[in-house]
Amino acid sequence: MAAAISTSVSAQISPEFGYNGIGRSFPIFVHIPPGVRGDITIQLLAPVTADVVEKASTTGGDQDLAKLFPDLWTAKSPKLMYAQLVIGDEKIGAAIVLQPMLNPQISRLKADGKTVEFVTDEDGPMYNGIRAYVDKHLILDTSMGPIEFQLRPDAAPNTAWTIMELVRGGLYRDTIFHRVVAKRKDGTPFVIQGGDPTGTGSGGAGFSYPLENSTLPHDFGVISIARSTDPNTNGCQIFVALSRDGTKHLDGKYASFGQAVKGAQTIIKIAAVPVGKEDRPNDPPKIKNARLVNAPPYGTGPKPEVRPQ
Repeated sequence: MAAAISTSVSAQISPEFGYNGIGRSFPIFVHIPPGVRGDITIQLLAPVTADVVEKASTTGGDQDLAKLFPDLWTAKSPKLMYAQLVIGDEKIGAAIVLQPMLNPQISRLKADGKTVEFVTDEDGPMYNGIRAYVDKHLILDTSMGPIEFQLRPDAAPNTAWTIMELVRGGLYRDTIFHRVVAKRKDGTPFVIQGGDPTGTGSGGAGFSYPLENSTLPHDFGVISIARSTDPNTNGCQIFVALSRDGTKHLDGKYASFGQAVKGAQTIIKIAAVPVGKEDRPNDPPKIKNARLVNAPPYGTGPKPEVRPQ
């Protein structure tokens, strides 16, 4: 039976603008569902733990997040947070991702031509404002069943954003998993890889972007970006890790940006298909469609999948 897929929710807070420059107003709209009663607050939540960093009382309709939380513009070390609507004791709807717009680190290869290093500006990253958008999950509808991923912009914000844009643009429709490595030579499960519009393993979206130093360890169900030798050649090809032991050496070298919360059996089915030369499936599984859905209220969704025994 196919895994159940999260449904969208109607009540939430939504930003008027995707980009909000530092020191300016930050307009949002607070949607209150009919019949819901209780004190209305917006809570700023820390990634992963969902701990409350700060909260403010509000009402429905047009609001200014910068007035509710003046610290947004004065933080000395701004961090990504989630703005969650709470009515009474209940979290309502998807949160807003609040991503600080910081000058990014530069990734480059060391003299050995293999080791990646990240360089930060001597004066530290400049804080420019906040990119804001409704938190999303990514669903891959494959020929072997659906896989649902929680996106992790806290780990790799610009990578997660770029992939969402590619999904919205329809790039992944009718693409294949062109590479399946069920096990490495040492016997550890490795990856399934797809998302190339040409299906050859050499195609891309027509542009590339820098590698991010993701804080999300590669493990079963973690989705990450493939690249060539140069760390600044991230594109649209994606791979899903099949085990921690087989992929832990990829940490810091590839930008992991999400983790599967449903669809473990689908991942295992794809990994089990027969392959030929260069790990290419004889009958490649297909990504029939990729889509974004509103995430559950932050901290309430399903836990990351673990590899089935």
